[in-house]
Amino acid sequence: MSPTVFVVDDDPAILKSLSRLLRVEGWLVETYDSAETFLARRDPQAPGCLLLDMELPGLDGLELQRRLAETGHALPIVFLTGHGDIPMSVRAIKAGAADFLTKPVAAETLLAAVRVAIIEDASARQGRADTAQLEQRLASLTPREREVFAAVAAGKLNKQIAADLGIVEQTVKFHRARLMERMQARTAAELMLIAAMLGIGRESPAHGEAVPLGRTSQKLRRR
Repeated sequence: MSPTVFVVDDDPAILKSLSRLLRVEGWLVETYDSAETFLARRDPQAPGCLLLDMELPGLDGLELQRRLAETGHALPIVFLTGHGDIPMSVRAIKAGAADFLTKPVAAETLLAAVRVAIIEDASARQGRADTAQLEQRLASLTPREREVFAAVAAGKLNKQIAADLGIVEQTVKFHRARLMERMQARTAAELMLIAAMLGIGRESPAHGEAVPLGRTSQKLRRR
């Protein structure tokens, strides 16, 4: 699905000019004259970013940002405002906005911000897809393999795991080999990376936080 730039502004002239500018760059564009209309009509699964006016009648930009975050389907937001101030921009950025621009804004500055936001969205979606795939692999483990996985992720040696679980070290090695096969980890380093992504072990990511995978992620996705 191609990314879409969703533009929310109560000024018809601005909607028209922004839509024209963005379409010239090759993006799909959907325009809305209020936050309420956007919430009612948007497809939560649609990729892209949100170009959002801060001052809207009814639900304002910051409130829309908050509501989208609560749904778990938030898009990267590039805020546009004609009366922005530092406290307002700080609130928006702290809440996860991709950028905060003041009208009038140069076309190239706006387009650059949109490009970054779309890349950010694609990265976040890929991260969620990677995690979902790993969770499916995790579900295939036996209860004992999960115990060994947690212990390995915590940095314990085979002897320590054997003592903790009341089994012999050779059995730990067997379970460790099986879980590496099922999790499709070719090395111990890959297994530790997978553990971090799934929140297993000492250094778990915060809830909902995507862990960047880099080259190892590409290898995992190809399998």
